[in-house]
Amino acid sequence: MANEPVASSEPACDSAVQPARKNVFRRLYDWVLRWADSRYGTAALAAVAFAESSFFPIPPDPLQIALSVGRPRRSLWFATVATVCSVAGGIVGWLIGMWFWHATSSFFFRYVPGFTHENFEFVQLKYQENAFLTILAAAFTPIPYKVFTIASGVFEVALTTLVVASVLGRGARFFLVGSLLYWFGPRVQKLLEQYLELAAVTLFVLLVAAFFAIKWLL
Repeated sequence: MANEPVASSEPACDSAVQPARKNVFRRLYDWVLRWADSRYGTAALAAVAFAESSFFPIPPDPLQIALSVGRPRRSLWFATVATVCSVAGGIVGWLIGMWFWHATSSFFFRYVPGFTHENFEFVQLKYQENAFLTILAAAFTPIPYKVFTIASGVFEVALTTLVVASVLGRGARFFLVGSLLYWFGPRVQKLLEQYLELAAVTLFVLLVAAFFAIKWLL
């Protein structure tokens, strides 16, 4: 009797045999949030806000929200900490770009999310158009802020431009969150977690539109 073809069976997918592992960013995210239940939560917020401005991949917003939900009356203090430390970290990013880029660029391009040659060419073009508005957008919206702080040093943007745009952008972002949690508490937590990025982009577009409208009218 002729041999009948036997259907080849594919090995079961690894995910069906072993539980899926959390990726490194998810583990970092969970690690950051755990500080909210610690007495060192404010210090952790300061450290994350500072580091995220130059190399750390997790933004401070989730920790700021978690801390503010636990203590709504201190929401504006947490916003202040996040703003000051984020701007200070941005200055460090500027210094890296200005003085240490040749020695550190390979590390950033290889290991830090958002750092690609294409992104840097894009940022350079935007800085030539309007450095202040570009940094303001990066500071306020979900655009990776760290790429712009370091690029500002690489492309020799004035430090005052970086600081003023960062204070306005980072301050608006963190105080928007802090104010909502101060007045409404945990009731707005899920809305912030789900729609913060969309709200930031929408508000920024409206602010820019208002700026150009006023400029055109005057």
